[in-house]
Amino acid sequence: MNSQPNYDSPKVVYDFFLDEPEKMSAALFWIRSLMNPLTESPYDMAPEMMDIKVVIHGTEIVTLVKKNYAKYKDVVERMRYYAALGVEFKVCNLAANDYDYELNDFHEFVELVPSAFTELVHWQQHGYALIIPQVHIRRRSLEEIR
Repeated sequence: MNSQPNYDSPKVVYDFFLDEPEKMSAALFWIRSLMNPLTESPYDMAPEMMDIKVVIHGTEIVTLVKKNYAKYKDVVERMRYYAALGVEFKVCNLAANDYDYELNDFHEFVELVPSAFTELVHWQQHGYALIIPQVHIRRRSLEEIR
């Protein structure tokens, strides 16, 4: 007998701190891997029943800046899609300052927060699960590894 776990609506805060902006695409799959199984049968959970926040404070911050849209269009549109489903994208103001970015430099779905660390602590103190994507560069195909 194959029984399904009884999952509650998730409360999650993701900690995105990537060493290369190009890893943002892979990191976003961590959101998809949470949402998709829950929106499908047998759970059929509506996205608005999920409380998901993404705190961004690594090199991936450049993907969220309007002037870099052409370079990161696919990633931005995926984030915009998730934002429309209720995912909140929060950029660390300390990191933004390191890059000389201000709020108006970012796309409309981005919120600036004072500090990534205070934001991460805040949400964990309110019962949110912390997920830290680990994005590795695969140098061999799955066929080679098998």
